[in-house]
Amino acid sequence: MKPALLLVDLQADYLARPNLQPSAEFVTSRAAQLVNECRRLRIPIVHVWTTVHRLDDRRLPHWRRDDRWQCVEGTEGHRPPSSVQPADGEIVVHKSGFNAFSSGELEEILRRLDCDTAIIAGVHLHTCVRLTAMECLERGFGVRIAEDAVASDDPIHAAATRRWLAERCAEFGPVDSIVAILEGAPRTPVHRSPRCLKQVLFEIPSDGAQEIAQETAAAREGLERWRLTPPASRFELLEDIARRLEHAAPELARQLAIQIGKPITHGVEETRRGAANIRDVIRRASAFPLETRESGGAVRHRPLGVVALISPWNNPVAIPVGKIAPALAYGNTVVWKPAPAATQIAEELLRLMRDAGLPPDALRLLKGDHNTAQKLASQSSIDAVTLTGSTAAGYTIQEICARRIIPLQAELGGNNAAIVWDDADLIHAAKQIAWGAFGFAGQRCTANRRAIVHAALFDQFVQAVKTAAESMIWGDPLDEATDIGPVINLAKRDETIAMIKTVPAEALHEKRAKESWVQEGAYVQAAIVFPDNPSHAVVQEESMSPILVIQRASDFEHALELSNGTRYGLAAALFSSDPQLQHKFLDGAQAGILKINTSTAGADISLPFGGWKASGLGPPEHGAADALFYNRMQAVYR
Repeated sequence: MKPALLLVDLQADYLARPNLQPSAEFVTSRAAQLVNECRRLRIPIVHVWTTVHRLDDRRLPHWRRDDRWQCVEGTEGHRPPSSVQPADGEIVVHKSGFNAFSSGELEEILRRLDCDTAIIAGVHLHTCVRLTAMECLERGFGVRIAEDAVASDDPIHAAATRRWLAERCAEFGPVDSIVAILEGAPRTPVHRSPRCLKQVLFEIPSDGAQEIAQETAAAREGLERWRLTPPASRFELLEDIARRLEHAAPELARQLAIQIGKPITHGVEETRRGAANIRDVIRRASAFPLETRESGGAVRHRPLGVVALISPWNNPVAIPVGKIAPALAYGNTVVWKPAPAATQIAEELLRLMRDAGLPPDALRLLKGDHNTAQKLASQSSIDAVTLTGSTAAGYTIQEICARRIIPLQAELGGNNAAIVWDDADLIHAAKQIAWGAFGFAGQRCTANRRAIVHAALFDQFVQAVKTAAESMIWGDPLDEATDIGPVINLAKRDETIAMIKTVPAEALHEKRAKESWVQEGAYVQAAIVFPDNPSHAVVQEESMSPILVIQRASDFEHALELSNGTRYGLAAALFSSDPQLQHKFLDGAQAGILKINTSTAGADISLPFGGWKASGLGPPEHGAADALFYNRMQAVYR
């Protein structure tokens, strides 16, 4: 392979566009990493810029219509951030519209470099990046797109573009995997233990089109048998699975500690919560009327059919169990695609369920990354999708399900805020928020990512939360005393460290950070950060890291505004004993889960679990919500 890196429109005016996803800071940092690695490996870099001249107006028609002057030569908006500016000897190709190849200069440069593969990063994925990729493919160049170093202000369009290009031989992968390929690493990725990065646990397999078709066909074949199995028999089998989960909790927790770095006590709690969830499903499904009479006829509930389940790595027992149990209880069959890091945990859970007597065709397992998940959702045999994952994954699967017109249930993470007001029990609030922010290294979708504090007690609260956080044990997840373990991998560790450096911050556990074990795993110091700008990426994005943002609020309306001031809406909390403030909070907080005087982290399995805004799509999970998703209604007239 003779690659060249094409950086498309990484210019200040494009990066300043509203609703850019991922954020400008994130996409720039990932692109900068790719640039630095390509320079180290002596891979040619070509910068493609949109360049507008006021004296020779060749703007795009919609820019003229909107009287928009962007990327004007000589302005700050024309140049990229310093981290991705051209180095001496690197080529800049200018364009006035969408097409980087329009002048012929870029093709000539790539031919002169004897390039056979274009690596592409930049904005926007749905327009200029897409067209650059298409033109490369048409000219016979291979195409690799750095999926975490491209952004768009139209995420659904970008998701459709990604699928469309992938179907036409453009390969997508994160910067780390692209760099590994450039360095000649084997194409099959491996998963390392977060607690000891030298320890390779397993190669991450990836099922191809044939395996995906076979597994979905098997679930389709088993659907009628499972649907006709008496509900009482289904519930008895699920109860046996719950008992086996409880018995297996210590060993499963040990594997969770080794494989994903979850503190072992958290792993035991997660596994037992999965068993409790199954029993709650049985209780509700047993009492759910599958058919009722109305004056005009009957209303009955039928299973969806074959459900694709896409689950994350951070709760690899409780989340899939919480989806599998209601799907099976209501007569559906399931094809399950876990996150790569959770592959072995998923295999163990599948064995446990089959040992309990679950028919093989009631639950099938696929292995692979997000590409496998997208291909699974696209299968004609799939009748619905339930997903827990990132917002980016949600957009992608949403586009597929919308195109196929099938139901989607998606839990897409959170950027959860807790408001701490001047009448709160400060020590209690600090302990709750520290536990919610830093437990399991902040790798929960409900983690307390932000604290919004009354200005009068800001300094006092900061000191209290530092004291509370320092009392939490940071260390080996196999140690039962540990509260804060490693993050999931080296890339997340480096990303977290880089993010903390962008804002004023106070790192915690300074003494322990100097000990030798820290460098052996994906350990990163927990940190409290104090961004001045509420639009900063550390405020706006879900970090999935041990980072707590603390913001100052002048009055309660300002606090609510800050709390609601991200695109997420999973959980929010208020620490106050004032009934009027509690009423204002419950009336004005834009989240699916609201809490009073307790951390945003954690959830009860008996209550619906789902987010508002970009945190969720479709019916919530758990509790009374399960029957809403895993059944569909029919009206019968006689």
